[in-house]
Amino acid sequence: MEVNPLSIIMVKSDSKGDRLLFRYPFNVPQQFQASVTPVRKTPYSIMNNSDDILQNAPPVVSNICYDQLYGISDDVLATLFAVKSELCNQKFELKVNDVRFVSHPTLVKVESEDQKNTAFFRINVVFALHAQASYSIVKCYYELSKRIGVGLLYEERRVSYLSNEMKIMITCIDEVAAAVQEHESGPSGNTNTFETILRDSSLAQFIKTIYQDLCTTGLLNVTLNQSVTLSFCLPQKAHQFHKKGVIVEPEAIDRCLHALKPYHGMLLLVDPSELLDCVPPSGARMLLQLIEAYNPLKSLQNMASDADLMIDHVYQLVGHLVYWAKATIIYPLCETNVYVIAPDAQLNIHSHLPDKFATKFPGMSLFEVISDFSLPTSIGHLTTPLQHPARQGRLAQMVLWMLQHHLLMQLHTYVQFIASYGEEDCESLPIAEIAEETVGNQGKLTISPPSTSSQPLAVPTHRKSSPSEDMFPDSLTLASTTSNTRPSSASHRSNISHSSVGQTASSTDNDESIASMEDEDKIKRLLSVFDECDRKAILKIPAAANPDDLALMVRLWQAGYFKGDHHLEEIMYFENLRRSQLLQLVDKFRGVLIIYETEDPAIASLYTISQ
Repeated sequence: MEVNPLSIIMVKSDSKGDRLLFRYPFNVPQQFQASVTPVRKTPYSIMNNSDDILQNAPPVVSNICYDQLYGISDDVLATLFAVKSELCNQKFELKVNDVRFVSHPTLVKVESEDQKNTAFFRINVVFALHAQASYSIVKCYYELSKRIGVGLLYEERRVSYLSNEMKIMITCIDEVAAAVQEHESGPSGNTNTFETILRDSSLAQFIKTIYQDLCTTGLLNVTLNQSVTLSFCLPQKAHQFHKKGVIVEPEAIDRCLHALKPYHGMLLLVDPSELLDCVPPSGARMLLQLIEAYNPLKSLQNMASDADLMIDHVYQLVGHLVYWAKATIIYPLCETNVYVIAPDAQLNIHSHLPDKFATKFPGMSLFEVISDFSLPTSIGHLTTPLQHPARQGRLAQMVLWMLQHHLLMQLHTYVQFIASYGEEDCESLPIAEIAEETVGNQGKLTISPPSTSSQPLAVPTHRKSSPSEDMFPDSLTLASTTSNTRPSSASHRSNISHSSVGQTASSTDNDESIASMEDEDKIKRLLSVFDECDRKAILKIPAAANPDDLALMVRLWQAGYFKGDHHLEEIMYFENLRRSQLLQLVDKFRGVLIIYETEDPAIASLYTISQ
């Protein structure tokens, strides 16, 4: 695992010299030391001839043995990382063979009691990594080294903690060195030195805890000197607990969080009691409020409202939980959600998930339940109105469990506008002729009675203004236009009111004529936003004769929803439309609107980079 550190090394340098104070782990297992001892060349080695040098590549030197740093002496490490003051407080990186060393050296100022003499020393906490570790992994370890340095600097200024711990370590080193010289204990002296330091120094124990937590979970929540709490997440390691073999880079998490919308939801991957360990005390209260309002059936906006939190604060909390692999982003669970088995679902014969599922849901088989999603299937298709509510709730719980273990993938419906006419069919036609042809193709426009001819369009009234609003006025504008037109009709009727029957017939004919002219004019304005090819394709569709349907289609088209980048749930949320309205619209304009199902890129970006 290139994510795990090979070693953590602490070096200090000052006017008294350079010392390697501690490193962990501090020895290769004894049973492997003999087999990995590198072959060293001596001045008496027989040199290969020139032909051998050209034909044989030089041997590869490795300083890694069983995922631990090996083959570099403590003196060499002290020399490498005893940096000058000019290199402090910035990134330090060094590559030696197949090992990459990363750190953030810290310059520490020490003042005497009389504050007249000031001394400086440099402390460097170095992480040894695999040389092929990705840039994001190196960046994470650099950030961790920086945080450790900040914590040590704070405690040094507060209670001289670092100076006291350094004295303990140096004393142990000197005492063990003296004992080695006296008893000539041989190569085990270094091991005894670091074991003694680990027993006596709380800072050494702190470093050991960091190493072990990074290698096991990738999550840190450790306290330095019972005062400073260090919280840190290595996402490349932490997310593998839920989905092995997948490296989740911080950049992918950032893209997901940047794409968060109020209609998204959250699904916890751990018990709520495990969440407080990953947030600082300042954010604990807001997190508790969010946990109390948490429900995978709710959107983030609804949870923010129920928890009395601003949506931006919910975004920050959810983003933090996702980064720490405590939660994932979903679309709130509902009957219309469509799921299918994830292509990389761990369902092989060696998987432990079937047993885990049987323990969670006694009497149920994971393979039997998940087989219902071999093809894209909605939850509504697996339930009936006659089913007992408890059974429906049990199915929802099983779906949530499969989502938590990344066995299911949700598919969303996307809409794409595609005109089916070629260039040979795209003759230049005046817009007026296109509108008339649209009416002619349908035989006759269906005209509503005069009392309803000015009803509002099927569009949300709260929506922000857009360029398309100038082309299809809302109900108020349309009503005023109708009222301004009808007085002239009334005046005309007064001139020919010789009989009640003639007056009624003339009024009806005039109203229908005016409504027809208004519809034609409206269709003409709506079609003007399209290219000639698109107009030709649209005018062949029966629904284009209905100004209301055409107006809704044009509005969504101009808003950019028909480019294949927005799924139905997003359009429903931002345009305040029902799913049935959208599906009916797509069906009416199926000659130019196609639909397809795929993942939400905002969610899929979390689990698409395989190791």
